Amino acid sequence: MTGHIYRDVILELHVRLFRGAMGAEFLFMDDNARPRHANIVDECLQSEDIPRMDCPAYSSDLNPIEQVWDMLCRRIAAHQPPPTCLLKLRMALLDEWCNIPQDQIDNLILSMPRHCKACIVSSGRHTPC
Repeated sequence: MTGHIYRDVILELHVRLFRGAMGAEFLFMDDNARPRHANIVDECLQSEDIPRMDCPAYSSDLNPIEQVWDMLCRRIAAHQPPPTCLLKLRMALLDEWCNIPQDQIDNLILSMPRHCKACIVSSGRHTPC
């Protein structure tokens, strides 16, 4: 994904609208992937007055969606037989996404203070939690 695509598809179509719905308390969190920090992305966030959370270089532990993606990948990997075409993969992904138990999502959210503390202790490096 390029910075242009990220801006046009993610920021313009989703983040900007979500920020409007959330109001002044909105704080945008993304990861440190290069396209997300392209000048065109930074300019878009500034022009839309969307504040961005500063994240350490190895901060995937601080983003619960990364753990959700990992859960989803493990669930798909357990499929027997595995999806054999794009359509079957899409159907399996949608099915598994809908079947992730809400308590697992809640536990990820509740674990964030622990992850933040571990990240501070490790000076922003990867943490084992």
